[in-house]
Amino acid sequence: MERAKVLVIDDEPDFVEMIRMALEREFEVLVAYDGKEGVAKARAEHPDAIVLDIMMPEKDGFTACQELKANSTTASIPILILTGVGEYFGRTKYAKVSGMEIEAEDFMAKPVDPNELVHRVAALLKKD
Repeated sequence: MERAKVLVIDDEPDFVEMIRMALEREFEVLVAYDGKEGVAKARAEHPDAIVLDIMMPEKDGFTACQELKANSTTASIPILILTGVGEYFGRTKYAKVSGMEIEAEDFMAKPVDPNELVHRVAALLKKD
């Protein structure tokens, strides 16, 4: 059986490695280290789901998510947004409501529990 392909887009290499190791138990994992690279990789590779950080150089996660949802080839890919500003949300431009307004399917604050992340990605894939 072919494993689902998950694209992880985050600018922190250590975090990406931890997430990759957790997700690889269940999925094929692709990686991009900023929003610009992530959007390009999503268009080229057509992953089954995307795990997307918010605060990144080049292009932040909200902008990347909006571009992915606006493009017919990537619009149906479920996106789980991650952010390290969860506890400061009310005082920043990165509010949870903004994530939902740009059509992200799920949302998790960092630090993430790797097992919970695997379960949340699996749940996103079952909604198809």
